[in-house]
Amino acid sequence: MTQEREPIPERLRFRYTKTGRIRYISQRDVARSWERALRRAHLPVAYSEGFSPRPLLSFSLALPTGCESQAEFVDIRFATGVEALAGESGDLSEVVALLDSMMPEGLEVVSAHSLNGSKGSLQEEVTLCSWIVEVSGMGEVELTERVKHLLAAEHLPIERERKGRKVNDDLRPSVCDLVVEGPGSRPGAVRLSAELATKPRGVRPAELLSVLDSSVRLVRASRSAQFIEIEGSRVEPLTEDGRLYGATTQPAAMSSS
Repeated sequence: MTQEREPIPERLRFRYTKTGRIRYISQRDVARSWERALRRAHLPVAYSEGFSPRPLLSFSLALPTGCESQAEFVDIRFATGVEALAGESGDLSEVVALLDSMMPEGLEVVSAHSLNGSKGSLQEEVTLCSWIVEVSGMGEVELTERVKHLLAAEHLPIERERKGRKVNDDLRPSVCDLVVEGPGSRPGAVRLSAELATKPRGVRPAELLSVLDSSVRLVRASRSAQFIEIEGSRVEPLTEDGRLYGATTQPAAMSSS
């Protein structure tokens, strides 16, 4: 007797990257790129109800325009019959490859995994982001001293605009770590690594530099990881090789070949 394959749950998580010139498009344009790719791939995406139905996509924390990322995520809800996505092989890597082929240059779909009935929201679950930031305008020695002063400060006041009005915030609770790593990828640039909490409010690399020193200029910023805290440990929402924390089913990732 042939054992039936377990149906794929209706919600899938995808990991993707955003690099190169496409870093200058907004989060809304990234969402449109996903919607277009799903439509061209003829995948059975579920839609919202109401006067103007929209495909049910839920993204992780918005990436600031102009920044790159090695770790972006989107949860997509599919319609009835989603088990057909895996085809005869039961492997989601074919779906990953198909969507990747439909994406514009600079957006690369890396891996996918079913959420196994999980109801968590990426925007609520992610509590920490790692960044690689390259700056100019200050030498490595002086920058190291400025970083020491920043980490020793009790408060890092900044003025932000929220809902059309100016408000004063303190960035210090959200700056978990900041390290000068050495020369950057361009002449005269210095590379830093940062760990920035997303709560009480997220921190953009440009905001971090504004409280570090006004003479420091942003050359490049790339989000290298997003983390969820579970039982005292940090885990990624989905790894590059398609592993989902707590999952028992097989992962799907792009072939290295």
